Amino acid sequence: MDNKLVPPLKWAGGKRWLVPYLRELWEPYNERRLVEPFCGGLAVALGLRPRDALLNDINPHLLNFYRWLQRGLVISQEFVNDKDFYYRARSRFNELIKTGGAGSREAAELFYYLNRTGYNGLCRFNKNGEFNVPFGRYRRINYVYDFRAYRSVLGKWEFQTGDFAGIGLGHEDFVYADPPYDVEFTQYAKGGFTWEDQVRLANWLAKHPGPVAASNQATERIIRLYAELGFELIILKAPRRISCTGDRSPAQEILALKNVAEKGAEPWWRKSTTENWESEQQA
Repeated sequence: MDNKLVPPLKWAGGKRWLVPYLRELWEPYNERRLVEPFCGGLAVALGLRPRDALLNDINPHLLNFYRWLQRGLVISQEFVNDKDFYYRARSRFNELIKTGGAGSREAAELFYYLNRTGYNGLCRFNKNGEFNVPFGRYRRINYVYDFRAYRSVLGKWEFQTGDFAGIGLGHEDFVYADPPYDVEFTQYAKGGFTWEDQVRLANWLAKHPGPVAASNQATERIIRLYAELGFELIILKAPRRISCTGDRSPAQEILALKNVAEKGAEPWWRKSTTENWESEQQA
């Protein structure tokens, strides 16, 4: 097993920083299936390396890329960090969407290129389902062309795309949910993610009899929503590596836990401070 595999995409709200905390929660359940309703950039799954996983996302283009990684994707075309090249690639990608080619290898390759080259690593679609992120401002980009190292790991996992409510959960599944944050920008896929969706998700998670961990922006209404459903809440400082405004100051985030077994007399999530958080993430 290659323990050095990193998430292959840039992804807003990526959770590599949270993996050390989640690993302690996951350890007592590591023989169970990991279910992620919003698998995003795969930071958590690649960090925890479950034997069995069901990884879902509403974004079909993201899941198409992962399914090609399962096949041992080697990109056949050469990419250039150039504005004109980028907009031609974006037009071609949107043409594939319109003409039924969204599940093709070419679409997967272009999705990777657009993700690495577009502005701030954003993944955004308009109401017609077209990718509309403008060209980025990177001086240099090191593109990866050979993804065969991911095949042995991702090949064991199941990927599906759709609304989280359509996931068939087993009673013992360990669920980690990282939905689009409760902030203004939620258009990561056609249709977006509304406050009503946040409420649906929280209630769906609360009904699961197995262990649940969910992260979100620590807004007042998110805190109230999960607290009223009986979740134990932990406040953490999350780094902002992708920001539309350029703000890189830490953001407050909650980790909501339910049906999670304690490990030791004082598990980390019961400690009163997170003073070691920044030093741990620099390690």
